[in-house]
Amino acid sequence: MTVANDIFTPSSPPAVEKRRPLPVWVWTTGVLLLALVLISTARVITGSEEVDSSGTLREAIMAIVPIALAALAGLWSERAGIVNIGLEGMMILGTIGAGYFGFWYGPWAGVAGAIAFGALGGLLHAIATVWMGVDHIVSGVAITIMAGGVAAYLAATWFTGLPGGNPTASPPVENPGTITLAGVADAARSVEDKHWWLVSDLASILGALTRGMSVLTMLAVVLIVATYFILWRTSFGLRLRSCGESPATAESLGVNVYRYKTIAVVMSGALSGLAGAFIVLAWAGSYSNDMTNGRGYLGLAAMIFGNWRPGGLLVGSALFGYTDALQLRAGGGAVHALLLVIAVVLGAYAVWQFVRGARIAGAVTAVTAVAVLAWFLLTDEVPEDFTRMTPYVLTLFVLAFAAQRLRMPAADGQIYRKGSAG
Repeated sequence: MTVANDIFTPSSPPAVEKRRPLPVWVWTTGVLLLALVLISTARVITGSEEVDSSGTLREAIMAIVPIALAALAGLWSERAGIVNIGLEGMMILGTIGAGYFGFWYGPWAGVAGAIAFGALGGLLHAIATVWMGVDHIVSGVAITIMAGGVAAYLAATWFTGLPGGNPTASPPVENPGTITLAGVADAARSVEDKHWWLVSDLASILGALTRGMSVLTMLAVVLIVATYFILWRTSFGLRLRSCGESPATAESLGVNVYRYKTIAVVMSGALSGLAGAFIVLAWAGSYSNDMTNGRGYLGLAAMIFGNWRPGGLLVGSALFGYTDALQLRAGGGAVHALLLVIAVVLGAYAVWQFVRGARIAGAVTAVTAVAVLAWFLLTDEVPEDFTRMTPYVLTLFVLAFAAQRLRMPAADGQIYRKGSAG
């Protein structure tokens, strides 16, 4: 009887073991290490030592930080369901706040002023989108246009007639401070000068991190880590993210959706203002009109590339910041060496697409890889006019190739009215 039951009783299907995704820090570290190996190989082949020298990497860090802070600002807002295309405008408000308060009251007052000005821009965006139901894109564009005019007017009012200032620029402002570990930096420099494959490149990174590191850079790293723990490891973060996924469900469970969305957008503005403060106080040393130079938009692109996650946006910011610094410091020769890296990455991506069965996309990627490789082999230098476009062209390429795996918050950009939960 027992045997019969065993035969005729349908057996339950075998349990399918789900593969756990890799931790964020694992794949982030892996991507950065792979990028380092490729760049080191390109440096040895082309002989372009500036492609990852400690000087280039220090400049890259300066370029990465404001982009990463802008991306972090976008993360806070969009995880709550509010598209913040006004990051650029809030950064502009931060730069004028840093210039004024930094000149009159010192560097840390400049940081506080920039955060306050950026938060004011965020509050304006929150009132328009959360409380009045204005389209998020329209509000963001309006804030960016308005911020440029407000900053130019305030600069002409505040800085005209000051020693070292003029209607479009502030007098020099003090740096909040830097940290240098002289012994470590000198040892790293001696290894870097050997020009060994990979070893000298690691020494370049160590040298860049231990000489003249701004305290605002370390503050930015702390904020990225803190954002991860707040949004993904606390009940506050869970409620905030629920507003960006399904605000009606969140409201039905007792979450004050308007309050959480407002907090997120004001926080987004404050982080954008801090990004502006970094540009004025730690990078340029003074305020000037239009000095953000589109980095708010690059931050938005880095956030999307990073799939609305802190680790991913850090990788995206590193990519855009590095190319921006490379064209500024090393020019067309170093960008030419980068073509070899791009061709290899595109070739590997084409193979991966063929393996997945995406033959058309794979063919297009393969043709692009061959074209980039031919460009590298047939030329000695990238024209200067094109090098200026490098970060923005790279942004278009990366977003085009990464778009297939991206998942934005489900209710991102949707206008929510209180009481929609029924």
